Amino acid sequence: MTTPPTPLSLDQVADRMEHMLLRYQELQKTAALLQGQLQEVTQERDSLKSRLSAARARVDALLARLPAEPAAPVAAAPATAPATCSVWGQPQAAQPSPAAKDDSQ
Repeated sequence: MTTPPTPLSLDQVADRMEHMLLRYQELQKTAALLQGQLQEVTQERDSLKSRLSAARARVDALLARLPAEPAAPVAAAPATAPATCSVWGQPQAAQPSPAAKDDSQ
């Protein structure tokens, strides 16, 4: 046999109502704070979109200034190192580069 639910007293109902009212007010404050944050983030997003668009336009303008055909390749630097080099102000004998070793064999 189940026991019937105990009826709530008027004081218990009043306490619950007060608790619910406080919770409602807290939720309203939280919602207002979140709405403000959303506005700030939306403005920041819009600003970043605008900056991105301006940067893309600058890149497109720079790309348009590039020649249509690539220039002739620049001659490669010699594979050998100079006979001497300076390390921390001290003259040092240069080490032959690996490419120079391959050529001599």
